[in-house]
Amino acid sequence: MEKSRIFSFFLTTVIVFGFVHLATAKERQGTVTIEVNLNARSDARTVRLWLPYPMSDENQDITNISVSGNYASSGVYRDAKNKATALYAEWKEPAKERKLVYSFHVNRNEVIRKEFPKKEMPLPVEEMNPYLSNAHLGDAVNKVKAIASEITKGQKTILAKAQAVYNNWVVDNMRRDPDVKGCGTSEVERLLSEKAGKCADIHSVYTALARASGVPAHEIYGLRMHKDKDGDITKYQDCWEEFYLPGYGWVVVDPADVLKFKLERSPTPEELKAKREYFFGAVDENRIALNSGGQIVLNPPPNGNPLLYFMYPYAEADGKALNEDLYGFNIGYKISFKEN
Repeated sequence: MEKSRIFSFFLTTVIVFGFVHLATAKERQGTVTIEVNLNARSDARTVRLWLPYPMSDENQDITNISVSGNYASSGVYRDAKNKATALYAEWKEPAKERKLVYSFHVNRNEVIRKEFPKKEMPLPVEEMNPYLSNAHLGDAVNKVKAIASEITKGQKTILAKAQAVYNNWVVDNMRRDPDVKGCGTSEVERLLSEKAGKCADIHSVYTALARASGVPAHEIYGLRMHKDKDGDITKYQDCWEEFYLPGYGWVVVDPADVLKFKLERSPTPEELKAKREYFFGAVDENRIALNSGGQIVLNPPPNGNPLLYFMYPYAEADGKALNEDLYGFNIGYKISFKEN
């Protein structure tokens, strides 16, 4: 009886066109703790901090949220455009230390979206326009469009085009570069030539080529759980991808993890084929979604420029960024994970 209950708990039932398909979806849970001790001058009068603040959705449940510290005020805010949620804290006078501890419990499901309809519905273009625009690429738009046109030549459906970009260009042509700092800088025009980077680089290329092919797409930015039951995940930021399939919804893909597997494991052709197939329509249960979209204007607005993406803490002291770069490893924070 007990085994039956456990099996039923993990069983995902998907009904498509009258047929019942059964897939066992895995899950994982644990507590994430972010400890901040800001490296700001003691005589700074106003110090501000923004931390990514994950929300519950159909794939993850965020509970037991705790925030403490010696800040003067704090709150949870969203930016108007991308809805990126941030925990904001502010210190309003000189201080020897500026500390904050933020923790939450996450229960995360493996995402499996592979029961594709045999016939696609019309694309709701007006609704999908934000996910079809490559305006942020500037002068590189025409180059991206030309490459995308060649990749998807002869493909008529959104699904076929999404698969072509995934298989025929990103997975086949790009490689993971372990020497890139953080998750990369998403410079699409350069990446189309160099064809190497980290997850944000790889997925920015997928997004650009998919959109240029008429496939709505966007990146999801997040944090990986530790591979062990507990450990330091300060540098475990990660991202993956979704494209929109009319009549079905958002489909998750992760070509960057295929390239990571290829680099780190020296897999056999059969092993690589299995990973390639898995990560088109699925991602594992070891990741926590933080937000999506790029060019984030944090709320309350900082004095600095919009953030390329929001996976890392950002802080300012008297209006000047504490972050030496996008990743802010210098500002004084540690992220840990404990499975429970």
